[in-house]
Amino acid sequence: MTPSKVTVRALRTRQGADTEVYAFFLPGHQVAQIADISRLRRGDGHLEGFQRREIKAHVSEITEFLSQGPVLFPNAIILALSPQVRFKSARGPAGEDELVRSGELTIPVRPEGQRAAWIVDGQQRSLALAKAGQSGFPVPVVAFVSDDVSVQREQFILVNKAKPLPSRLIDELLPAMAVALPRSLKARQLPSALCTALNDDPASPFHGLIKRESQAGGSDAVITDTALTNAIALNLRPGGALGAYDPETGLDAAYQALVTYWSAVRDAFPEAWGKPPNASRLMHSVGIRAMGALMDPIWTRADAAQDPAAQVAAAIQRIAPRCRWVDGVWDELNWSWNDLQATPRHIKGLSEYLLKLDRELSRPNR
Repeated sequence: MTPSKVTVRALRTRQGADTEVYAFFLPGHQVAQIADISRLRRGDGHLEGFQRREIKAHVSEITEFLSQGPVLFPNAIILALSPQVRFKSARGPAGEDELVRSGELTIPVRPEGQRAAWIVDGQQRSLALAKAGQSGFPVPVVAFVSDDVSVQREQFILVNKAKPLPSRLIDELLPAMAVALPRSLKARQLPSALCTALNDDPASPFHGLIKRESQAGGSDAVITDTALTNAIALNLRPGGALGAYDPETGLDAAYQALVTYWSAVRDAFPEAWGKPPNASRLMHSVGIRAMGALMDPIWTRADAAQDPAAQVAAAIQRIAPRCRWVDGVWDELNWSWNDLQATPRHIKGLSEYLLKLDRELSRPNR
């Protein structure tokens, strides 16, 4: 039976024009019991609500993460509360200068569409918490008292317009994280770990050449880590050069394969290696992505050979005379070397051309 009200211990302060603001914890399932989601829509020619539609894939990913078992999930949900909520201060004197009071906050529980709270930020999280089956999971909540939809919209925009963390920063942090991760981040963890190793290892052809969010100015790095991480992620997919390696036990083997392949690339193009992208398209994202795609067939053939390094080097040397990383025009593509950009068209076109060259030049009796 659904209770008629929810009472929680809370801290109260005031902000703005004497607006009451509360901080408290709720069991995860109760957020959906006390708060409505004010969907953005038009009614009678007027704009109503402010929340975007449910993103089912996002909700499913959070639900899957929460359902793993004990997890850390301190992300606060922001609510707007109706003035009908009631706060009872704890016993004890309140000084005139006291900024925060503790006490009990009571929120009425009403049918959907008539609730005394509205979700300003965290609708996907609240939906996931309701589906995750962890009824006792404590969720931090920050709430302000206002039933004025214009104030709620203002807070919604202010909260969501903040720039998200750069993906490069997230990628660099991922290898150092040992906690359970959502599926989308887990898929990026291994490529990022390999990218980090390639940058840090003095024996790597990429040593000191990869730009990272954490590096200070004045570095000699010329390659964007995102380009290399994306290339490695494709190599790790089923059927890719590294797809057969076990992610738990085969990390060293995958890393050595990358070192072997890219060392052969470096040796085949000494005039293009280690230069800034505006002087060498091999160091540009388009070059890294295209040569990363070429690793799949070359390493798949070489991996079973008696001398994989020699096989890889021979394959790269065969295509080297047809490449135009620092000057000239690419045959068949009719693109000048510096016309190439990190666009889907150029990445796809250059990748397909290099793959075609490899197929033609690696046939027996050539």
